[in-house]
Amino acid sequence: MRLKDKVAIVTGGAKGLGRAFAIKMAREGAKVMVVTRKDMDNLTKTVNQIKSLGCEADLFQADVAKEEDTLSMVEATIETFGKVDILVNNAAIYDGIKRKPFYEIDPDEWDLVMNVNVKGAFLAIRAVFPHMRNQGCGKIVNLSSEVFFTGSYGFAHYVSSKGGIIGLTRALAVELGPHNICINCVAPGFTDTEASRGLADLAKYDTSKTPLNRLEKPEDLTGAALFLASDESDFITGQTLLVDGGRAMH
Repeated sequence: MRLKDKVAIVTGGAKGLGRAFAIKMAREGAKVMVVTRKDMDNLTKTVNQIKSLGCEADLFQADVAKEEDTLSMVEATIETFGKVDILVNNAAIYDGIKRKPFYEIDPDEWDLVMNVNVKGAFLAIRAVFPHMRNQGCGKIVNLSSEVFFTGSYGFAHYVSSKGGIIGLTRALAVELGPHNICINCVAPGFTDTEASRGLADLAKYDTSKTPLNRLEKPEDLTGAALFLASDESDFITGQTLLVDGGRAMH
């Protein structure tokens, strides 16, 4: 197993991509702390699903946009599992966003998206850093998006936040490298999740511009995140791996 004896925190783990990441890492031997802000029923389902596989997991409620919550999240993980080796920054505001021209986006909505999507990742990294530094290693996987490379009408705040994640990843790769902590991004394309179904009619999604000619599933992304969380990527940092079936290339 590629993550045997590792401990991972997965934020935004109640459903969708977060659930898929948590299950994949648990299957590969990691003990997983799965985190969400408010969807505790689905978070419990994620943890129960992991336990049904004979793997170890626990849950924690936290708002990653609040520093005290991220610190408590890490403290709880260490108290439960003894350490933290991997952080997957998956929590983001996406579900429920309505497309609108940038000049109609309420500044409060802009701030909310930035607080969760960028500040939340920043605070979670700050919270795990002292522990990863002390143990002399760590892996951080951030979630960006294909839309950073292509743009997306009516999503100025979301696209900007995902660009911010790539910038944060590159900046922190320089600062974390001397401590043997690797930080990278995976950037999915439009993926069949509960949140995406609430945003668009997936049956009408145009896959003709995707060389693999189908809609992305959460399971298409988990291998990339697993690779970046494992020892196999020990000399990779500051990078963004675009996993979108070839729709955008860079």
